[in-house]
Amino acid sequence: MRQYLFLFLCVSVMYSPCQSLARKKRKYGLGEPWLKTFIQLPEDQWFNQKLDHFDPMSNVTWKQRYGTNDTFFRKGTDSPVFLMIGGEGEASPKWLIQGTWINYAAKYGALCFQLEHRYYGKSHPTPDVSTENLKYLSSEQALADLAYFIQGMKAEYGLTNANKWIAFGGSYPGSLAAWLRFKYPHLVHAAVSSSGPLLAKADFSEYFNVVKAALATYGDNCVQTVIDANHQIELLLKHPVGQQTVNKLFKLCEKIDVHNKKDVQSLFETLADNIAGVVQYNKDNRGLNPYKVTIDTICDILTNHSIGTPVHRYAALNDFMMEEELESCLVYTYKDLLIMLQNTDWTSFDSARLWIYQTCTEFGFYQTSEKKASLFGPTVSLKFFEDTCTDVFGSEFNPQQLMGDIFRTNVMYGALGIEVSRVVFVHGSIDPWHALGVIESNNNEAPAIYINGTAHCANMYPPSDHDSPELKDARVKISEFIGKWLKE
Repeated sequence: MRQYLFLFLCVSVMYSPCQSLARKKRKYGLGEPWLKTFIQLPEDQWFNQKLDHFDPMSNVTWKQRYGTNDTFFRKGTDSPVFLMIGGEGEASPKWLIQGTWINYAAKYGALCFQLEHRYYGKSHPTPDVSTENLKYLSSEQALADLAYFIQGMKAEYGLTNANKWIAFGGSYPGSLAAWLRFKYPHLVHAAVSSSGPLLAKADFSEYFNVVKAALATYGDNCVQTVIDANHQIELLLKHPVGQQTVNKLFKLCEKIDVHNKKDVQSLFETLADNIAGVVQYNKDNRGLNPYKVTIDTICDILTNHSIGTPVHRYAALNDFMMEEELESCLVYTYKDLLIMLQNTDWTSFDSARLWIYQTCTEFGFYQTSEKKASLFGPTVSLKFFEDTCTDVFGSEFNPQQLMGDIFRTNVMYGALGIEVSRVVFVHGSIDPWHALGVIESNNNEAPAIYINGTAHCANMYPPSDHDSPELKDARVKISEFIGKWLKE
C-alpha cells in the first residue's frame, strides 16, 4: 500500500495509520543529504508565482517557496547559476549547503537556487487540495513555474545571458530537469538528470524485476525465499487456520478478510515494500547511517534457516522493519489508504494525495506483480491501482482516461526518444527506476552514465569513503560535462 506514499514522512512515533502505510523506505523520491555538524540553514524565501500559466486571462498568483546559496557567486561576472528542482515532497534546505551539486557550485563559482514544487511542502497555491483545486498540479505547470522563476531571478540579481543556468534534479525532478532543458532551451543551458523516469507507463512490472536482480547479487537463496514465502502466504489465506497464522505472523492491526481482494493485495504490496524500499535506496548516503538497513541486512534475515520456513523468515523481516519504524502492528487495509488519500485539508495533510494525483493524471508508474513467475507472484494487479484513482478522485479518473493521459505525457516530452542537448542522464543499476530512464547515450550531446551497483539518486548525495570506484568516477564525469558545457 505504500506504493502511493513514496514521500510521506510520519513525524509521530506513536501508533497511527500513517506509520505502516508509509514507512520511511519510500519507493520514489529524493531524500535529504546528511550533515556532519550543525550548520545554519538558509531561510525560506517566497516568489510571486502565477497559478495558471496557460490561461492568459488569469492573473491569480500565489507564493512559492525557494532558497538561495550565494556563497560562491561572483556578482558582475559570468558565474553560472545552478537550479535544484523540487519534487514530490517538501524541499529540504539542507540541499542548499550539502550534496554533490554544491561541490560543483564551489568549483565553478555558481549562484545556487532551490525551488519547491507547487503544492508540495510549504508551497500551497490553493486553499485546499480538493480534486477541483488539483487541476493546477501538473509537470507542465511545474516547468512553467521554473521558467518564470528563472526570469524573476535574472531580473533580481542583474543576470545576463552570460550567466548560464544549469538545472539539477533527482527522481521525478530528474525528469523535470531534462524536460526543462527540452521545453525551455533559451532559459536553461544544460541539465543533470539523475534517476529520472522519462517513459510514462501504467503497468510498471519491470520495477520488481530490477528488485529481483538486485537480491540475486546476494545469492539465489534470498530470491527463492521471497518467492516461496509469497506462495506460502497465498496457500495460508485459503484456509481459516492459515488466515489466523497470517494475522499472527505479520502482526496485522486488523484481521485479514480474504473476501476483500483489495485488502489482500494491499497486504502483499505492503510486505513487498519491506524489500523494494531497501533495494531502491541501498547505501545511497542519505541520513546519518545509510548502511544500517541494506540488501545484505534483509537477505541475512531471509536466508537464516534457523528462523524457520520461508514464510517465517519473511515475517521476521517484517518484524525487523516494524521495530525500525516503532510500529506495534501493521496497518495495511485499503480502507486506511482511502482515509489518508481522501484528506483535502492542508492543516493535517501529507503529500501522498498529491503524488497519486499525478500518477493518475500523467504518469502511471504502478509497480504491479501479476505473473506467477514474478518475485512476489500474482499478488498486485494494475486494476488495484486504477480502482484507487477512481475511488480517491472520482469516476472520471478511470483506466481509459489514465491511458490517454499517459499517451499525452509521452507525446509531450518524447519519452525515451527525447531529442535534447547538453543533458546528462544518470542512473544506478540497482535502482528500479532506471527501467524507465535513458541508460544509453542517444547522442554525444545527451550522454548517459549508468553506475553499476548504485541506488536511486546516489550520485547526488555527499561523497563517502564507502563509495564505489564507479560512483566516484560518475561524479567526476558529471563535473567534466558541466565544465565543458559552460564553455559552449
